[in-house]
Amino acid sequence: MARLEYLIALIAAAAAQQVDYAQFVNPFIGSEGPIPGYAYGGGDIFVGAARPFGVVKLGIDSHEDNITIATINGGYTPDGIVNGVSMMHESGTGGCPKYGVVSQMPLTSVVAPVNFLDNTTYWQKRVGEDQAGVGSFATKLESGIGIELAASKHAGSIKYEFPGQEKHVLVDVSHFLPEPIGGHCTQYYLDGQIGISDDNKRYTGYGTYAGGFNLGAPYTLYFCGEFETAPEEAETWHGLNISRITNGTIPQPTIGGKNVTAKPDGDRVGALFSWTGTNSSTVHSKIGISFISVDKACKFKDDEIPTWNQSETVSAAKDEWNSDVFSKIRVDTGEKANQTELILLYSSLYFMHLMPSDRTGENPLWESEEPSWDDFYCIWDTFRNTISLSHLIQPEAYESQIRSLIDIYRHQGYMPDGRSGNDNGLTQGGSDADNVLADAYVKGLRGAINWTDGYAAMVKDAEVSTNGSNKEGRGALDDWLTYGYLTQISERSISRTVEYSLNDFALSQVARGERPEDVNKYLRRSAGWQLLWDHDVPSVNTTPIFKGFLTPKSAAGTFNSTDYNPATCGVCSWPSITYEGTPFEYSFVIPHDVETLVDFMGGEDSFSNRLDYIFLPNTSQASLGPNGLGITTIMNIGNEPDFATPYLYNYINKQWKSVNQSRALARQFFRNEPFGVPGNSDSGALNSWLIWQMLGLYPVVTQPVYLLSSPWFSDLNLTVNGNRTLRITADGLGADSYYVQSVKINGEVWEKNWFVHEDVIVEGGTIEFVLGADPVVWEKGRVPPSPGHVDLGGNGTARR
Repeated sequence: MARLEYLIALIAAAAAQQVDYAQFVNPFIGSEGPIPGYAYGGGDIFVGAARPFGVVKLGIDSHEDNITIATINGGYTPDGIVNGVSMMHESGTGGCPKYGVVSQMPLTSVVAPVNFLDNTTYWQKRVGEDQAGVGSFATKLESGIGIELAASKHAGSIKYEFPGQEKHVLVDVSHFLPEPIGGHCTQYYLDGQIGISDDNKRYTGYGTYAGGFNLGAPYTLYFCGEFETAPEEAETWHGLNISRITNGTIPQPTIGGKNVTAKPDGDRVGALFSWTGTNSSTVHSKIGISFISVDKACKFKDDEIPTWNQSETVSAAKDEWNSDVFSKIRVDTGEKANQTELILLYSSLYFMHLMPSDRTGENPLWESEEPSWDDFYCIWDTFRNTISLSHLIQPEAYESQIRSLIDIYRHQGYMPDGRSGNDNGLTQGGSDADNVLADAYVKGLRGAINWTDGYAAMVKDAEVSTNGSNKEGRGALDDWLTYGYLTQISERSISRTVEYSLNDFALSQVARGERPEDVNKYLRRSAGWQLLWDHDVPSVNTTPIFKGFLTPKSAAGTFNSTDYNPATCGVCSWPSITYEGTPFEYSFVIPHDVETLVDFMGGEDSFSNRLDYIFLPNTSQASLGPNGLGITTIMNIGNEPDFATPYLYNYINKQWKSVNQSRALARQFFRNEPFGVPGNSDSGALNSWLIWQMLGLYPVVTQPVYLLSSPWFSDLNLTVNGNRTLRITADGLGADSYYVQSVKINGEVWEKNWFVHEDVIVEGGTIEFVLGADPVVWEKGRVPPSPGHVDLGGNGTARR
């Protein structure tokens, strides 16, 4: 780069650092579903105080009165009753809750009927409007207590404003987020300990918990809490460890003493701190947590939050978010800028960076020089486009995550698909960490990654059976190795066949550099999806009728097409033929071999017609639960398998249709309001999809390929590869003027509707769009590649 260009880049970077992008974040987007006041059907997001990839996500825990639709995965619900303020949460996740541990609860009274073993006796409704911003959260309880939260990566700051003289803070070591209707994947508390310092200002201890969504093994979390002002009274308590949902009479706890340990009987334990003689209405607390020791928890508290000034902690959080996250994508934020689009962009970046959690230096299970990350919840959601975006704008963190995945394999046997609480589980589809590694490998990411071990981890996924377990690896590998597909007696036989195919394509990609003799083996195995393609099976209740779909198949090689409707899948979950999507949808999910897919669907015109159909209103024939609320098309943008489907028109050089369909989905289902995402945000996966849409690009996972769409901003600067800049401009952009007329990349007229990673990502570059109001077929070049194209020929799968 010439000196002048270098100086210009430095000036632009400095200017970006001065912009407060945090002001455009709405932390409530996705906090509500279609039923006012309930989180059900919404994003299941965390609302509270957090740092990028932080271990601590400090927020309220709440309970919803209608447990049949209760959704409390992130702790926060719009109108739920508050029963604690806890240090750890997930964000955007479905399934059973995880965490909600190391809790405080402010109280104005502790006399009967208050019972520390029964949070229904002291929980509180909220009044007024909750307030939240980047790094902060505030609410007010019905009792008049105000709560303000701030956080660092491993510590939290809580400020209470009490309405009267009596002030109490209840610490409940046994607190966690329950599964409202019970079930096999509820969390449970095992044991704990808490001790109070002589001056009553500090408390320390640990809690041990297990279960939750991933059916996780027990983990122990240490804590170190401190109050700015010493309470007049401080006592521990303990009581019978019973379920939070009970039909019997709950006993009273035993109160007294400065130290209490639950072992060996597993009692619930906690402490009560009381201020009755001070005139100040404020009680301020700081808490650090650690998976290693109390000493580390105390050090995190002291080092990361050295001040009792809450605004300073919030300001530090904003600075970190602005410098490390928001400034990676820079657009005009002036008075003429579209405020809604700014909010959608920077809010999406915010939610994308809440998970996973960077626990480097906090691994209690083994000693390693490698980074440690947790809360991959789940890679099944994020491999499709979140990881590719991380590669662009967070290459150091992304490399660190990959090194951690490989280290988990070294020490625990398998890379995870889902991981939380220091334990692998569950695997919803394939061994999709394979896709993460392949996506990074083909784009040239090397750094300190040990790719020999990385490839070995992928091979184990592909070759070593887990005997039907959903914890890790491939649960139906025996079928895959025997038949090349999953037989109909296997759960999720169609969707897992599709995913195992992509997983083996991922192996073939990494094998090209690590073990070339394996390439053909895994490339051929990646065509296994073709073995489930019945060219004769018709669609049902559609106009027109489409022929040829993925279809259940027996071990004898016979399709089970009697009364088969590809547009349905029962409950579309764990025991179904497909997971969170119908066979109609999964029949489009073959990113490594779209060439064969187009052929199987009857050629370009038929392929285009079938794509057109799935976007038509009222075509859906499946009930997909909360992830389908408000969606009437077969195409379901609320579920990850469909993320790339709107962009498949690029493969037949009808890019304008990709723009039309994807933009319509974004405009309809992503909004600056509590019900602002179409279903679980899934660790930011839905938010990442929207970011790609706004960039005017879309990644093809496990390939160094990006599809061109249409940007939402006339001038956008994206920091890539650490310190390079990709500038994307859109001449002619308007409210109804967004169809691509022409493209230049690095000043060169570009006639393909795709490009590869090296074109503009490695060293940066420019993409110049010219947009207009009328759709045109501007591309004349080759369609995007199908590097997984395999003709199985004699296996009877070729189109007849």
